Amino acid sequence: MIKKMHPAVNDLKSDMEKGKLSRREFIRFSTLLGVSAFTATQMAGLGWAKKAFAGTVRRGGTLRVATSLQKIAHPATYSWIAGSNVTRQVAEYLTLTDGKNITHPYLLKNWEASDDLKVWTLNLRQNVTFNNGDAFTADDVIFTMNQWLDDAVGSSMKGLIGGYLENTGIEKVNDHQVKLHLKVPEIAVPEHLFQYPAQILNHKTFEGDFLKAPHGTGPYTLDTYREGEMAVVKARSDYWGKGADGKPLPYLDDMKFIDMGTETAPMIAAMKSGDIDFVDMSDIAGTDIYLALKDDPKAQILTAPTGSARVLRMRVDKKPWDNEKVRLALKKCHNHEKILALAQMGQGLEGQDFHVYQLHPEYCPTKTPAYDPAASKKLLAEAGFPNGVEVTLAVGSGWPDVVRYAEILKQDAMAGGFKINIQTMPNSQYWEKWTEVDLGITPWTHRPLGTMCLNLAYTADDQGKPAAWNESRWVDKEFSEFLVKANGTLDVEKRRKIFCELQKIQYERGSIAIGYWRAVWMVAAANVMGLEGHPNGYMLFNNVSLS
Repeated sequence: MIKKMHPAVNDLKSDMEKGKLSRREFIRFSTLLGVSAFTATQMAGLGWAKKAFAGTVRRGGTLRVATSLQKIAHPATYSWIAGSNVTRQVAEYLTLTDGKNITHPYLLKNWEASDDLKVWTLNLRQNVTFNNGDAFTADDVIFTMNQWLDDAVGSSMKGLIGGYLENTGIEKVNDHQVKLHLKVPEIAVPEHLFQYPAQILNHKTFEGDFLKAPHGTGPYTLDTYREGEMAVVKARSDYWGKGADGKPLPYLDDMKFIDMGTETAPMIAAMKSGDIDFVDMSDIAGTDIYLALKDDPKAQILTAPTGSARVLRMRVDKKPWDNEKVRLALKKCHNHEKILALAQMGQGLEGQDFHVYQLHPEYCPTKTPAYDPAASKKLLAEAGFPNGVEVTLAVGSGWPDVVRYAEILKQDAMAGGFKINIQTMPNSQYWEKWTEVDLGITPWTHRPLGTMCLNLAYTADDQGKPAAWNESRWVDKEFSEFLVKANGTLDVEKRRKIFCELQKIQYERGSIAIGYWRAVWMVAAANVMGLEGHPNGYMLFNNVSLS
């Protein structure tokens, strides 16, 4: 049990009562500090809406999922969500951040943070077993975290947590308690533990390839995984979690993942004909699926607010992108309102060319930069390109909104002195080289706090080398110092002031532009029950059933 409430919770409650913090933000931050969602909701003056069990959940059946089955091996190295959505049914996470961005215990029973946010005590659930019978213990947590921090593994998790945690800071207290001793304060530790590459591994059997030893604590076992074809997971009879009827989960007998590539027309046809029950849209655009099925009585569509974006990124170690004036010039060629309207049907929010969006709790209110081709030409001239510059933009053809974004930018950037040649390729090919292209548009999924993408994509490791997911290679000393400060600042107003500086720096001399923030949809057959929309498109399907 948690011995005491973190002292900052009372400060958060005071800020909420003074109107400095919304109720939702209070719940988000207090749960990160170890308060249960139930208690935080009560403290916010809201009723706890417990779901009623009507006694009609049907058990059994097969859920058929249209997806793209790429090569998978080590969960910590996942670069896309679709692969994790298959193994997510088999391997689990320490925490769970739901569709409302509230973080809950999952394989953890609870956690505690020290007053200075530098020591985190993780209390594990007991009586949890892997699907091969091994007990889940602290050794599995420590082993998995060491995998994240191992340079040889190359996990993006090191870019996320390596700035505050080293191997020597992971302490085993006993079989069911782990302490993390951080180098610097960090508020978002529980949310970091739910990143999609953070699935907990069995330290006794995992040797680098999950398919060779698919041992997880989840409700399903991995029966089949054939890259580019099909995957099948089958229900366990001894899973630790219980359903609303008091019996062990899951409700389904099995789930079948069918590779349908990234072209959406076959998925739409299969949904209309009843050949599939769910479309995994975590790594595809989905606008045409939404349009085709939004009025179909055989389908249901769930929408979640999201910080998911298409990030136009420039390799700062390649010419001409090594010149910050050229980078800023390309940003001046963005007509954000037009791009949102034409690429995403207006379903989302305008981007502002930094990787923080308007619904992040620490977002600093900023006016969207204007489309200004004259300023672009002036900047290019100052950078040594008085006659303009020709560049190549790489995009995945399986993301129609990305292709449309590129086409709009190509047209609008001509007046700003850019001649853009669009290089389209299959999504799978783009993912093979996404960190290597000079100029590209990369899909980035939602993260609930503004610090998280900044830590993943715009920092360096201990040796000063760009982190694993720093695809643009941009590292800025002043930006990094502000980011470290923001990571350890709990007071939302103070944190927001730091973000004003972070956003300004990233816009003026950073390596990215963001045309728009996307709406994200989940599409399923009408008889799929228990679905909850998630801003990342995560398939959290322990409680899903078929009516």
